[in-house]
Amino acid sequence: MSSMSPKKVLRRRVFYIPGYDPIHPRRYRELYRKEGATQAAISGYDIALRPKTDGGAYGWQVEGRFGADRIDMTCEVLVWSDIVRDSMSNTILSTYLQLLRTAWIYVGSGALARLMRLRKGPVIAALYPVVFLLAQLALALVAGWAVVRLSAGLTVWAGWDGALGGTLLHLGAFCGALGLAWAILRWFRARDGRFFAYYLMHDYAFSAHLRGANPPALEQRMQEFGHAIAAALRDPVDEVLVVGHSSGAHLAVSVLADLIRAGRVPDEGPDLAFLSLGQVVPMLSFLPQAHRLRADLQYLSESAALTWVDVTAPGDGCAFALCDPVAVSGVARAGKRWPLVLSAAFTQTLSPARWKELRWRFFRLHFQYLCAFDRPGDYDYFAITAGPVTLAARYDGRAPSKSRIERSVSGHVSVAA
Repeated sequence: MSSMSPKKVLRRRVFYIPGYDPIHPRRYRELYRKEGATQAAISGYDIALRPKTDGGAYGWQVEGRFGADRIDMTCEVLVWSDIVRDSMSNTILSTYLQLLRTAWIYVGSGALARLMRLRKGPVIAALYPVVFLLAQLALALVAGWAVVRLSAGLTVWAGWDGALGGTLLHLGAFCGALGLAWAILRWFRARDGRFFAYYLMHDYAFSAHLRGANPPALEQRMQEFGHAIAAALRDPVDEVLVVGHSSGAHLAVSVLADLIRAGRVPDEGPDLAFLSLGQVVPMLSFLPQAHRLRADLQYLSESAALTWVDVTAPGDGCAFALCDPVAVSGVARAGKRWPLVLSAAFTQTLSPARWKELRWRFFRLHFQYLCAFDRPGDYDYFAITAGPVTLAARYDGRAPSKSRIERSVSGHVSVAA
């Protein structure tokens, strides 16, 4: 198989691996439908969605009309949201215990200090839930302390100091202080859909739980992902495109590395392409037990069996923008050919008015790679997934971003045998 095939695409299979997201994958179908229509109107093509009818994973079908070209695309979401939900603690106390454990792992392993040498944005995003959860706890404790102090003042004022009435008042105040503190913590927990502190804490705790190793349930699911992609590579299609967003990018790295190692990518089959978007690979690869991921990064970066393009943007404060995930993880060797690191350049591909609207909506910007650009450059998610050109041909001869970061930063560089 030539990874630089010039042929046009008539049929494409797309596999989308989301990040750490507990929500049903229909949200991605609706995002594709809405944003795809907007991008099509801006860019002068047409894409029409229809329900997926061939069983298998959740997804949708698309007919792309790009001038005289007609492309049939089937997109499937490789779901691990159930694993995400199971990993998300339902109690306040256990979340604070996760906070302590996760902070200890990142600080004690030296990963946090080295991550700060790459990009401040994603490190600040990682510290945000820690700081915000501690601020919630501090507010709850101060409120409880105020109740106790008020009780003490009332006891002195009433002349009950040392009397039974004063003792009962102190006991009631103590119980009231605990109740108020707990009510404040529960108030914040119930509104985490606005603050995202608990959600992000669960996200980072999931990566750090085994110090960079994948939990068994996730390894099993990744094998299932591999089976689905391998089956598509035997279909009469022109391209199989795997899209990994956020933490879904490092899952895709391991899934694809396993497929290629096992000889499950046919030489005469469709083009195999990998598009990583808004990746946060260093958050995992810098941890001491991430031997498997580092080995997979190294292997995939040297493979001729696929095309790998990595797209991030400095405007995305939740991603390690323009950080070559292989190089910064310290596993790049002389034979490295991937990924091609490109910038989505939000300040250029979004109009000033649109950028002003989105600039401080950090979580929304982290999903901008899957959305419409009103001043699109050569990155167009909908043309890539539903258009007539393979990923390899689209970026053939394209130079990587000049501002990419390729220096080795990780303190842990051992790989699985």
